[in-house]
Amino acid sequence: MPLAEGRGRDWSAGNRGENPRVHRLVPRSDHEKISRRCPPLLLNQAMTPKETLARLAHLRARFGSHGLRRSGRGRRRPTGALGFQLFSLLAAQALATDQALAPPLVHEGVIWSAEFSPDGSSVITASSDKTARVWDAKTGQAVTPPLKHGGVVWSASFSSDGSRIVTASADKTAQVWDARTGKPVTPALSHEGDVWSAIFSPDGSRVVTASWDETARVWDARTGRPLIPPLKHENLVNSVAYSPDGSRIVTASDVTARVWDASTGRQLAPPMKHKGLVNSATFSPDGTRIVTASWDGTARVWDAQTGQPLTAPLQHGGWVTTAVFSPDGSRVLTASDDKTARVWDAVTGWPLTPPLPHDDAVHSAAFSPDGSRIVTASDDRTARIWDAQTGQPVMPPLRHAGPVVSAAFSPDGLRIVTACWNGTVRVWDAKTGALLAPGKAGDAP
Repeated sequence: MPLAEGRGRDWSAGNRGENPRVHRLVPRSDHEKISRRCPPLLLNQAMTPKETLARLAHLRARFGSHGLRRSGRGRRRPTGALGFQLFSLLAAQALATDQALAPPLVHEGVIWSAEFSPDGSSVITASSDKTARVWDAKTGQAVTPPLKHGGVVWSASFSSDGSRIVTASADKTAQVWDARTGKPVTPALSHEGDVWSAIFSPDGSRVVTASWDETARVWDARTGRPLIPPLKHENLVNSVAYSPDGSRIVTASDVTARVWDASTGRQLAPPMKHKGLVNSATFSPDGTRIVTASWDGTARVWDAQTGQPLTAPLQHGGWVTTAVFSPDGSRVLTASDDKTARVWDAVTGWPLTPPLPHDDAVHSAAFSPDGSRIVTASDDRTARIWDAQTGQPVMPPLRHAGPVVSAAFSPDGLRIVTACWNGTVRVWDAKTGALLAPGKAGDAP
């Protein structure tokens, strides 16, 4: 989304501990404004790799840190209007490597998320091609027609019983769909800005949405009716999560995470503060703790009732992109722009394994359902599987033709789904690394 004209520098300040409130991102649904603001940057999918590198070098020289955010050890990554186009440009280059065949599990744009259904039979994907899609996890065939939005679909998730799907989109809406037919089952859940994330409550009766309009909202999952007043913040809301019993919601926005009563919208604890933007916040399996991931280079573990930190900061050398508890709550797994994922003791904050290294930024990391293994997804065009006790790789990398945005285990732990920037999704055998469902011919080098 374009970076709004206004009050400050680019979002790179978040990496230096400055308040990201001075960098207000305002989503625009009309992407033609990008072209009007940046006419020299129009994309051309016919560009050769040499021409692409020349264009990227030109953009770096012309815009510097105004178009590229600094991350990790000085490396810069795209943001704002320039970032949207660089993402698209990289995706176009990846797509250009895969022209021979287009079988199932393929989108026409960047895939932002992929996850299994609760019974493991299906995969749901969300894409910049303005659709979410449901696939058969064994055959790779589409289960429903595309779930269409009027803008980029940032996320898509199943209800706990797998019967419904909720999507979040840049068209300023979330939508609840029937997972079997692909038909909408509620009116659109409308915000005044991009809806960045949407999830069901554990019992499936409600949906909570996170938006760039500086609110999170709770809706009736059957009728689409709002149930409580908006949960108001002072900047865009990056993530939302329910407690395991569904009684509370944790939101991540600006430099804070906040806990709310899911039935009344009352804030229950003081804000949990970082020195940089908070990317995500999630509860422990027993609901007593919260872990947050931040651009200040740390993850932190907090008491969910008091909002007080329980460990020293879990320190990385770059932005922390993901932080999650292990299934038993004893460990925390983090992923970072510093090219590593790390495993920590959730009580002491001590590292339990050596860093899990990649050759580029790590976008996501997840435990297997039994907590014995870890899968990571990286800009280095691989997903990798690790022993969660030793930190050692358990098989060769799962290679892709472009950056891997996300990777997750199936509910039974036997498969892994990966999503790549070039618009492909793949399903792998988690024990052998064998490819189980086709993405696109040529996707794996």
